[in-house]
Amino acid sequence: MAAKFTIGLDYGTNSVRALVVNVDSGEEVGTCVFDYPHGDAGIILDAKDPNLARQHPADYVEGATAAIRGALKDAAGKNGFAPEAVIGIGVDTTGSTPLPVDADGEPLAFKDEFRNNPAAMAWLWKDHTAHEEAAEITTLARQMRPQYLAKCGGTYSSEWYWAKLLRCRRVAPEVFQAAYTWVECADWIPAFLTGTSHPSQIKRCICAAGHKAMANPTWGGYPDGAFLVAFDEELGRIRKSLPSSLYSVKDTAGQLTAEWAKRLGLPEGIPVAVGAFDAHLGAVGCGITPGVLTKIVGTSTCDMMVAPMSAGLPDIPGLCGIVPESILPDSFGLEAGQSAFGDIYNWFVNYLQPGGAQNGSHEALTGGAEKLKPGESGLLALDWHNGNRTVLVDPRLSGMMLGMSLHTTPAEIYRALIEATAFGARVIMERFEEYGVKVERVVNCGGIAMKNPLVMQILADVFNRTMEVARSSQTCALGSAMAGAVVAGRHASFAEATKAMTGIQATKYTPIPENVAAYARLFALYKQVHDAFGTKSYAENLGNVMKDLLALRDEVRR
Repeated sequence: MAAKFTIGLDYGTNSVRALVVNVDSGEEVGTCVFDYPHGDAGIILDAKDPNLARQHPADYVEGATAAIRGALKDAAGKNGFAPEAVIGIGVDTTGSTPLPVDADGEPLAFKDEFRNNPAAMAWLWKDHTAHEEAAEITTLARQMRPQYLAKCGGTYSSEWYWAKLLRCRRVAPEVFQAAYTWVECADWIPAFLTGTSHPSQIKRCICAAGHKAMANPTWGGYPDGAFLVAFDEELGRIRKSLPSSLYSVKDTAGQLTAEWAKRLGLPEGIPVAVGAFDAHLGAVGCGITPGVLTKIVGTSTCDMMVAPMSAGLPDIPGLCGIVPESILPDSFGLEAGQSAFGDIYNWFVNYLQPGGAQNGSHEALTGGAEKLKPGESGLLALDWHNGNRTVLVDPRLSGMMLGMSLHTTPAEIYRALIEATAFGARVIMERFEEYGVKVERVVNCGGIAMKNPLVMQILADVFNRTMEVARSSQTCALGSAMAGAVVAGRHASFAEATKAMTGIQATKYTPIPENVAAYARLFALYKQVHDAFGTKSYAENLGNVMKDLLALRDEVRR
């Protein structure tokens, strides 16, 4: 058969990537990255509020055009590629990143009166302004709808849909009143490509709705109106705008419109898959199956597993949701993760600048850290610089370093920060296994997995598991391209697409026995500090310290 290709669109925190993939071999023949022009590296920030993070939806539209056209140009002439051989498109995005739109589906940020209003833009996943609202939702759900919390780990997060909407209602009522509904970025992008952005036509994905908006088929979709009205009558109005049906990546959002086909140089009418979150499709691009823990390792992490829907599965405290078909059809999708991983290393290098420009680079610090043995520095850190996503689900926690002396070096601190992120990752793996979801393999992807052998070796030693690395350096976009291949009918199932389009690198990181023993001792201490500062039941006299510091910081800045 003639070569056929699909395009994966990967909308990240700072940029959008388009990837052109041969659907029969998995060969990646073209790619292009478009950096969002608005804000600071694509993020609208507020110097007075470090919790605020927004994006302008105009960047999403411009990004689709520039990234796809650039990827097609990059693919030109390679191994039988031609634009008319593209048969499908898939889309992944960050999340929860909800966007307020009017009754016609137009983003409020496109209107003159809201163009420069951050509240009218997309509320980026890492926006934590709604931490108080999230706590309220958690408290009332425990009283009224405990089943809602059970499917999202027992605690509702400030990163998620309803908390952000309630926050907007309180701090920007003019924006909230102008919004007919709120649409996840993962739903809105396939909608504008297919001309289905009217609220009555948008196909909402189970991935976003289930993991971030308390939706589940068990209770008929989104939370009921009575529960939402208990917070604010206006949330009940938004609830009425939401559909009863939810979709997965095996479904088609619609077909590429004539306008977009002309703009991009692609065939009109090719199918566009229903969207999903980047980590979920990144897991697909890693070749996820039951028993495989996939780790998308970058500035933050997402740790994904699947379990057959045919077997029973307990509710697992601290996870970001157990949702049917959020990753693969016929499987529960289980999501966890760390709110900061590589971001912590970047903070140390870029903000503190230890050793100056020459001696304080990532490369120089890594070289120094590599010379140290586990436990040699006497340091222990907590990896909560951007809060804790799993298993404590608490954005009001912060980072910490113990054991420093007047002889502590920047390289020692750098290694301790890497170890802390590995310890936090192990907590997640142990939570899966504690509830019967066994980890038989660990497959990693993302920039750190590809570029930093030290981090990967420390992960192997801390986990006492072999760390494998996905073949593709762009697994999120690859997973999206796989969804495009399935909705185009080129592959009958994701299992078939996985076999044809994914693979594992030859390089693997195996545990070093003496390091494993040392890290077992260090991890026990990490868990002691983790529980002392992260849980009230462990040590009441410590549980308030981080939150009081944050409260004082917010008070002074205000």
